[in-house]
Amino acid sequence: MHNKYFTMKNYSNIFKPTKKNLIKAAKILKNSGIVALPTETVYGLAANAYSAKAIHKVYQLKKRPKKNPLIVHFDTLNSIKKETEPNLYLNKLFNKFSPGPITYVLKLKKSSRISRKLTNQSGTVACRVPANSYFRKMIKLTKTPLAAPSANVSNHVSPTSAKDVYDEFGKKIKFILDGKQSKIGLESTVINLVDKPSILRPGKISITEIKRVIKNIKKNESKKILSPGQLKKHYSPGIPMYLNKKKPKIDGAYITFGRTNLKGKNIFNLSKQGSLEEVGKKLYQKLRFIKKQGFKNISVKKIPNQGIGIAINDRLKRASS
Repeated sequence: MHNKYFTMKNYSNIFKPTKKNLIKAAKILKNSGIVALPTETVYGLAANAYSAKAIHKVYQLKKRPKKNPLIVHFDTLNSIKKETEPNLYLNKLFNKFSPGPITYVLKLKKSSRISRKLTNQSGTVACRVPANSYFRKMIKLTKTPLAAPSANVSNHVSPTSAKDVYDEFGKKIKFILDGKQSKIGLESTVINLVDKPSILRPGKISITEIKRVIKNIKKNESKKILSPGQLKKHYSPGIPMYLNKKKPKIDGAYITFGRTNLKGKNIFNLSKQGSLEEVGKKLYQKLRFIKKQGFKNISVKKIPNQGIGIAINDRLKRASS
């Protein structure tokens, strides 16, 4: 058997991150195929960003609206600069936060080979250098930037493990690289650096942290879609969600954290220590689990709107829309 790691459960398209398997994945990508890869945020559907054919496959597989752009992943700052116009803020932010869970929206060079199919014809491109070493190795092996939206059907909950990706797509994806559980569990912060800097999507890196590097940063007020995470409905588990609640509803599950007197099989404490980072890491995994268990709805304890809590509340609000 070619993949002993997951044959017990017949996950024959999930592979260990060995050198041989990384080379195999790179070959698929070079031929305009799709590969599911781990990142520190969530798992992504990787495709050659230069290939219109590959990008078309991603949109089809995800059933993603064409107006919703994709993030392009690079392995170095210089490789980003090769495709984008010079930017006043990029160097400072990159030196502080990258590689890591932050995406920069930049003006695309007219000479760039990046497929315009992934940009919503905006003239801009969302760029990120992930911290995950396997993903960066894949970029080096393919010698191309890789577009990689979350590895799920649009509006569904993002996957944070190889098994989540399999549960979402089954054998529709020939190759899923297992990089274990995502360390952060929430998508990257997205910052628009075209014109006046603004936050398009909150993430682990907060606006407070960013303001220490560039002071004139603000929340996004434009309705123009320049990056993922801007659509009203997103990250949905497929059952009703109720936010800022103190107890579960009938036939429902309850997500909490910290100290609680509530007990039962429908009570899910994501962090007994009250850590919002731990809540963020476990949130999507638990939303998927709750749906599988047959609960009719999900109620969620109020999340403090600070630090990573801002990103958690953003995801919950969109999931409950």
